[in-house]
Amino acid sequence: MRANNNAGCLTAFVSSFSRWMLLFYWIARPVQMNAIFNTFILPCLGLLFLPFTTLMYVLLVQGVGSIQGLDWLWLGLAVVLDLATLGGAGYANRNRIPAGYPGSGQTPAAGQAPAAPDQPVDSTPKSS
Repeated sequence: MRANNNAGCLTAFVSSFSRWMLLFYWIARPVQMNAIFNTFILPCLGLLFLPFTTLMYVLLVQGVGSIQGLDWLWLGLAVVLDLATLGGAGYANRNRIPAGYPGSGQTPAAGQAPAAPDQPVDSTPKSS
């Protein structure tokens, strides 16, 4: 049975907050983004895979031009937050994996074969 989730819009906004903020920053201050990254690919990859880390990097590098001292702590916390977001999403969606697959957390019903066995079944009798 599926759990009832009544916070759809709020959940979508909170989970994509860093991506929206980074995108708005990029639109509002394209010259600063170009000065920080010198390429188009790194901020795009950061927007897709590590949005909190990229946003924190942009905010920290903006005045000084490099990462120094306690800036590394904030950048490390952003990496941990990104990894926690990815892990939380994987944990929340684990029930979508069919029973029988590794990591599904569900056991196949009694008398039902797993969805995909790990090893192929050999139907030939073995002689000893």
